[in-house]
Amino acid sequence: MIIIKCAKCKRKIFKYQKIGKGRLWHCWNDRMIRDYSVRDGNEVKCRCGNLIGVAEEKWVNMRQHSFTYSGVVT
Repeated sequence: MIIIKCAKCKRKIFKYQKIGKGRLWHCWNDRMIRDYSVRDGNEVKCRCGNLIGVAEEKWVNMRQHSFTYSGVVT
């Protein structure tokens, strides 16, 4: 389980179950445990207005350098 936070204001965006090593390029919708984000159409934003990613049909394409994460990767 990892916690994805906004790079600007450090608020929580997602609680996410990451499987495998490597970078976080996109987040699958069925692995999101808790969603704290603000959705504006297909844009996923933080409450401060920072664009985190763009929602597709099955996942969210994450913008690199607009978020940080911490936790244990399984």
